[in-house]
Amino acid sequence: MITVHHLNNSRSQRVIWLLEELGVDYEIKRYERDPKTMLAPKALLKIHPLGKSPVITDGDITVAESGAIIEYLIDRYDIEHKLSPSPGTPTRLRYTYWLHFAEGSAISPLLLKLVFNKVEKTPMLFFVKPIVRAISKNIKASFIDLQIYAQLNHVESELGKSTWLAGGRLTGADIQMSFPLEAAEALGMLDENYPKITAYLRRAHGRAGYKRALERGGEYNLLNLT
Repeated sequence: MITVHHLNNSRSQRVIWLLEELGVDYEIKRYERDPKTMLAPKALLKIHPLGKSPVITDGDITVAESGAIIEYLIDRYDIEHKLSPSPGTPTRLRYTYWLHFAEGSAISPLLLKLVFNKVEKTPMLFFVKPIVRAISKNIKASFIDLQIYAQLNHVESELGKSTWLAGGRLTGADIQMSFPLEAAEALGMLDENYPKITAYLRRAHGRAGYKRALERGGEYNLLNLT
């Protein structure tokens, strides 16, 4: 039996979605973030040395990292090849690209923005506050936001080529990319300039598997990450 070691408001939500799309039996072991630090509990250290989520166990196998988990589950359980294109095809290359783009490029500036937003709201001495906020806003405007918008422009352009990122049907790459795009939406960065991304997320959220994953996974509010 597959066990998803599921941390609230985390990347493990998309692992649950993948399992729902695969139609595989699984169970969820829940972990809650510390309400003050928003860090994962130490109990996760018993599952993986870094003590982070997502992690799955499948019998005596333990797999961490979202991309590795998605590849493992699809390789082992996607018997009908519904969620991955055929090897050696151009579509498979696009699939691999987006599968790695999500964590290799897309997520870093989004997490930085979440952190700097948190810094601006952190209580501090009154004479320090305007200086810290000014520095934070300058970093976001001059670097972080530019990176995020460049990536969103790239995704928007690519979605003009096909319904899903790797072609005409949902794949594991879309499930992997859902997290950074949902984070961008939560941060208020998906405005009228990104109609294709917005429609793409609505298609994803309208899937029965996604809805079942939310029902099983529970609270999912990405602005609570920091």
